[in-house]
Amino acid sequence: MKATFEDLKQTVSTLRGPAGCPWDKKQTHETLISCLQNESQELIDAIHNKDDENMKEELGDVLLQVLMHAQIAQEEGKFDIDDVMDYLNAKLHRRHPHVFGNHAKAATPEEALALWREMKQKERSGH
Repeated sequence: MKATFEDLKQTVSTLRGPAGCPWDKKQTHETLISCLQNESQELIDAIHNKDDENMKEELGDVLLQVLMHAQIAQEEGKFDIDDVMDYLNAKLHRRHPHVFGNHAKAATPEEALALWREMKQKERSGH
């Protein structure tokens, strides 16, 4: 049976829990910066090399970084991975009014990108 997102959340929680891994438990947002940079570069390399098998592995490593940061934030009482997903989902809806809203449809990738940028600018200016 394939692992679910809930399985991954529990695994990361266990790794950082009382009986977890000493290395994982010691990590902070700051100490994980180099890991995130390295894993992101390894994913970029896999994409450039058109190496699907390695890309699958590296996407998992990048996802682990996201889960670790969210777990640390949850332990600090700031937010959790569900908050991250909720924020992302809302942002994707806001920035795609041509898909999820009443805005005219974007006929080309360039029109879609222009709408994305327009929505992003509106968010930043507080509108």
